[in-house]
Amino acid sequence: MRRLTWRPVTLAGSREETATARTLLFDVPGWPGHLPGQHVDVRLTAEDGYSTQRSYSIAAPADGDRVELTVEEVPDGEVSPYLTRVMEPGDQAEFRGPVGGWFVWRPESAAPVLLVAGGSGIVPLMAMIRERRRVSSRAPFRLLYSLRDPGHRYYADELHFPEPGLDVTYLYTRNSPPGWPRKAGRLVLDDLAESGWPADFEPDVYVCGPTGFVEAAADLLLALGHAPDRIKTERFGPSGG
Repeated sequence: MRRLTWRPVTLAGSREETATARTLLFDVPGWPGHLPGQHVDVRLTAEDGYSTQRSYSIAAPADGDRVELTVEEVPDGEVSPYLTRVMEPGDQAEFRGPVGGWFVWRPESAAPVLLVAGGSGIVPLMAMIRERRRVSSRAPFRLLYSLRDPGHRYYADELHFPEPGLDVTYLYTRNSPPGWPRKAGRLVLDDLAESGWPADFEPDVYVCGPTGFVEAAADLLLALGHAPDRIKTERFGPSGG
């Protein structure tokens, strides 16, 4: 088994996703590559030697020594406010990874794919969508993206015109756009039944988001008859940001 070590990284550029989320592009010399769905540990070290670390999902497929993260600022957080508001091109940090080998999509698979995202849980699922495009996979994808309101949409321009074979459904929990066909509210059984794949299609299912969302979505998928071994989940909770 390959031993993971800390690598120095340099911020090459960034772009705003929402008012509170930022995508950061890092140069990581000697990066071994990664699979869509994996994450990295990020370590920041202050001048006085104090260091702290957090884990973040990788937002895009492997691209040489370039690694892309999308970070949501956590109020009163310790790491995310620096990454989203302070860090500038040329600034350095450290990465350890890639981490994880279960919550990944492998492009050689031709099975239908159902992606269920809660909030910033879209990040590793977006890496899968982008990998599908990169390799010209013909596996059909469906994305159900649950979020508070339109102002919290990550990758809004990219997902506004999805490529052939990718269906995108937005589910708003607090405020829907004017005239939106679905009333604002949490994910329910009908959402998955209408916009997901039928269980007898045997799709590979990936669910990512806050713990409560992931547990509720997994229960609904099981109630619809999806096989437990085809449902992969990745959850996150309060970590201090």
